Amino acid sequence: MDVAQLNSLDQRFVGRIIDSMADGVFTMDEQGRITSWNRSMERISGYSAAEAVGRTCAILSCSRCFGTSCPADIRRCRIFERDSAEAKECQVRHKLGHDVPVIKNASVVRDDNGRILGIVETITDLTELSRVRRRAEEAALRLGEVHRLDNIIGKSPAMRGVFRSIEAAAASEATVAIRGESGTGKELVAGAIHFRSPRGRQPIVTVNCSALSETLLESELFGHVKGAYTGALRDRIGRFEEAAGGTVFLDEIGDLSPLIQVKLLRVLQEREIERVGESRRRSIDIRIITATHRDLAALVREGRFREDLYYRLKVFPIVIPPLRERREDIPLLISHFIDAFNRKTGKHIVDVAPAVMRLFLDHDWPGNVRELEHAIEHAFVLCGRDRIDVDDLPVELRHGPPPPTTLRGSTGPASSGRPLLTRVVLIELLDSCGWNKAEVARRVGLSRTAIWKYMKKWNIPLQRHETTTS
Repeated sequence: MDVAQLNSLDQRFVGRIIDSMADGVFTMDEQGRITSWNRSMERISGYSAAEAVGRTCAILSCSRCFGTSCPADIRRCRIFERDSAEAKECQVRHKLGHDVPVIKNASVVRDDNGRILGIVETITDLTELSRVRRRAEEAALRLGEVHRLDNIIGKSPAMRGVFRSIEAAAASEATVAIRGESGTGKELVAGAIHFRSPRGRQPIVTVNCSALSETLLESELFGHVKGAYTGALRDRIGRFEEAAGGTVFLDEIGDLSPLIQVKLLRVLQEREIERVGESRRRSIDIRIITATHRDLAALVREGRFREDLYYRLKVFPIVIPPLRERREDIPLLISHFIDAFNRKTGKHIVDVAPAVMRLFLDHDWPGNVRELEHAIEHAFVLCGRDRIDVDDLPVELRHGPPPPTTLRGSTGPASSGRPLLTRVVLIELLDSCGWNKAEVARRVGLSRTAIWKYMKKWNIPLQRHETTTS
């Protein structure tokens, strides 16, 4: 076998190898005309070798060549100046007109004397990878929709039920009554309903019914006219009017006085209000969402809440489970809060130590999600590593829950069985609860309004940083 035959055999062998490759491979001469086109190029582009050979690579209409659209002239693409082009993701146009995602690479081939022999280009088909990426992105989106809804985090069956209720409530105009313990996220649920509803472009106005006295709450909700009472120096619109076209969220509705209950019932029945000190009726277009941590049905039985108002409010009830009843959501919440505080503080904490996770899963979380958030925030202040450890946690978590508080002072009537507070004891309770009035109220079995009144009576400031000395 002579040299010519051996060279011919070598060329056929190399050709077979190139044709068996999964990647598309083609070559061009110095003028940019295609000189070879393997079978994978036929599959990727739709052009047969007979159709491609002799034409330029412009038939591929590459979406990206050195940062510009693919030039038809081989000299304009400057491949000879660069000798090679870095691998890049782009799209080539199939013969049938659709785009194919690929990785494209090109190199100039020279002989030992530096003379240009031609150009070799390889094309890696990313169609299947793009399909997998798309599926993964869609799955992540669906997962996000299941696990969170407007910053309400959860994947437990109980929270999926809450998400379904939010979607159903958002699609209606029904009055919604949200019930859940302090810290479960009642205001987040109300916001999610509002912003996903047709009223979402209009305002949502929040009023905490336990934070104001009856007179102030009446003025806050309904507004007043000048001279309606001492200090009413000018006309003022109330929250119902401020929320025109939108939603009024009444938090802690169980603390309403009998007078405000009557007036709210009239609003729900007639969709009209009267400002304090005025007899003129004003029509309003609002949706009302209420929330409470209390059992309204029990308050009705006790005669402390109007039955007719109760049935007006509970058209569509939503119950938010406490964190201790959905412990499978705790890891997801931890991850969410770590991400949030990383963005806020600039730290790069990755996760919590296994001992912390066990402690979190065993804790009863009387303050619910809010307590968990505060625990993570506390840990961020102390943690100087990439993982939160037990030593970074608040003391009550590290050493377990404190024993039930024994209130000092005289006890109340035997019928109530409830110890009476003193100023000193109330301050101690506020300190132990991080000045969370709702948590103090829960521990002593009183309403937040009662705690607020005691604080006012004993001249206790509303915030921890103010002096609390007698």
